[in-house]
Amino acid sequence: MNIPFITTKEAAQTLKISEQYIRTLLREDKLEGQQLGKAWFISPRSVIRYKNQQKRQNPPDKPNTQSYKNEIKALSFFSGAMGLDLGLEKAGIKLSLACESDKFCRQTILRNRPDIALIGDITTCTPEQILDYAGIKAGNIDIFVGGPPCQTFSTAGSRRGFNDKRGNLLLAYIDLILKLRPQYAVIENVRGLLSAPLNHRPHAQRGEGKAPLQLHERPGGALSHIIKILREHGYNISFNLYNTANYGAPQIRERVVIICSLNGSRLPYLSPTHSDDPAFGLPAWRNLKDAISDLNPREATYINFPEKRLVFYRLLKEGQYWKHLPESLQKQALGKAYYSGGGKTGFLRRLAWDRPSCTLVTHPAMPATDICHPDEDRPLSIQEYKRIQQFPDDWVICGSLIDQYRQIGNAVPIGLGQAIGKTILAHMKGEPVENPKFFPYSRYKNTSDTAWETNMKNTQRKFEVTASKGADLFSAMA
Repeated sequence: MNIPFITTKEAAQTLKISEQYIRTLLREDKLEGQQLGKAWFISPRSVIRYKNQQKRQNPPDKPNTQSYKNEIKALSFFSGAMGLDLGLEKAGIKLSLACESDKFCRQTILRNRPDIALIGDITTCTPEQILDYAGIKAGNIDIFVGGPPCQTFSTAGSRRGFNDKRGNLLLAYIDLILKLRPQYAVIENVRGLLSAPLNHRPHAQRGEGKAPLQLHERPGGALSHIIKILREHGYNISFNLYNTANYGAPQIRERVVIICSLNGSRLPYLSPTHSDDPAFGLPAWRNLKDAISDLNPREATYINFPEKRLVFYRLLKEGQYWKHLPESLQKQALGKAYYSGGGKTGFLRRLAWDRPSCTLVTHPAMPATDICHPDEDRPLSIQEYKRIQQFPDDWVICGSLIDQYRQIGNAVPIGLGQAIGKTILAHMKGEPVENPKFFPYSRYKNTSDTAWETNMKNTQRKFEVTASKGADLFSAMA
């Protein structure tokens, strides 16, 4: 018996992607289906056709074919659209190899850097294959850079950490560092890594009447685990949470950057190039006008907001969001989300010309994270996304509009990558780095390695005291 249609769940299992992305493909007419109510029923033939098409679109792995020899041997992992790598290039560090499994990112890499070595899944590549493709001998690697998938540590998600397949990619990256032993290793991730537990206990299993959280279930356990492993293998560690606006990006975006040095002194924090406080004597933060005002609006490519949301955007001026709507319209604008907790600052946001952009997301037209142009009734364009993330205008991003937004939104702003490269080069040469005293590297407190580890030690002492008192009480009762 032939089954004429399959469900979104069955299609997602076949293509190994999320049901949400299946619905996106249906809306973009990349899959054939019929919608009945809220459910989609999909043509199996279109699913197979799409799967075969994706296989053809995915460039094969390839060795390094650069005609010159890089003085500094640097390898990039989870390369994405190469934002971090371009930053290193601006500092004077050329990459010999990129590692990326996403087919559209791979297309982007080879379109712009056709001679670079390219490999795919970090979990299946052996150290020997990586060295062979990069054209580097064992023991000669200077730098590893990588930003493993970060959703599993995000405070906005379920925070499954290393229990999530994506969290395990971070451990796979650490394992590769330990096997190939580069002189320097960079790990970039979201702020949530600072507070992610090693083992996440669901909130339903906490609270009154439940067993107290163990040390490995407490905030910071995941990062403590990583640091412990790296130090045991000879790496000195420094890290901080950095606001990319302090490094020339016209964007408020905070990322954790860990820099590991093998058998050497710890590295200083990244030297800021800009500040929102004139007392530090640095140029002011770049704002949105600095970044995008000279772009030709007729050349803008972007997705559209639905008409039901445009009704509200037309009432908002630059720099405003849903709370600036008349009170009588706020509930209508947000729907059920109006009654949810938090400030809901991601809803109906118009950017301001005289401030940096908010953190760019992977889809600027989603209801809870939409980002609107200051004047025009549309999301930011691909060209504006590139400027805000500091990509060159001629850097080609491959794939559909949604694929391009995702690649750019996931990227590391190039100014932050350049600061990382400069810091490593200075350390290699033994050059001192002097940073402004009491500089606020991010909007948050206690995010430097020294302050964070002090907090972790205090937490551990409190836990040990509490556990000891519990044991004494149990003995007395017995």
